[in-house]
Amino acid sequence: MLIEEPPPGEGRDAAYATDRDSDGYVWNVTRLWGWRADINRDFAALRTALMNSSALTDRDWAVMVTAMASQLGDSYCSLAWGPKLARLSDAATAAQLIANEPTPALSEREQALAAWTRQLVDDPNATTADDVTRLRAVGLGDKEIFEATTFAALRLAFSTVNDALGAEPDRQLVDAAPGPIRNAVRYGRPPAPEASHA
Repeated sequence: MLIEEPPPGEGRDAAYATDRDSDGYVWNVTRLWGWRADINRDFAALRTALMNSSALTDRDWAVMVTAMASQLGDSYCSLAWGPKLARLSDAATAAQLIANEPTPALSEREQALAAWTRQLVDDPNATTADDVTRLRAVGLGDKEIFEATTFAALRLAFSTVNDALGAEPDRQLVDAAPGPIRNAVRYGRPPAPEASHA
């Protein structure tokens, strides 16, 4: 990270303990957000509430985050979410999306969501009524379009903080990713050279 690790404190220590219990180590991104673990917790709760109350699927979310991370050049989220998408589809499809290549295994709806997400990263002011019409044409209602847009914007804000302040992808995360995904991530912050510690 480009800033120091935060000192011990109730919020930080609770976030660290959660990582240790679930993964056996503290993620670098958790160390970064340890400066305001309360904001990270509330931000995550907002995203979770949106996801849990939407008709969009787990695979839709994974497609959007992977497309967003790829377009932004966010190696951390690509390595965290690419494997999630691989489990919901396959590693080749996830790697293709990361590399911004054609993804024939994705449905028209998923490809439309990926394209919309990439456009939001590039220039949200350039969206048009035709872009929304294309989303409707693949079966998305206006509520789902709003939810997808809000989710992508929240993920983009989260990634911007992580990237700007130099959160390195954890070595454990990189080592656990399928080979095609590791090979496709050719942008962003380089991975941590050593395993993140507990």
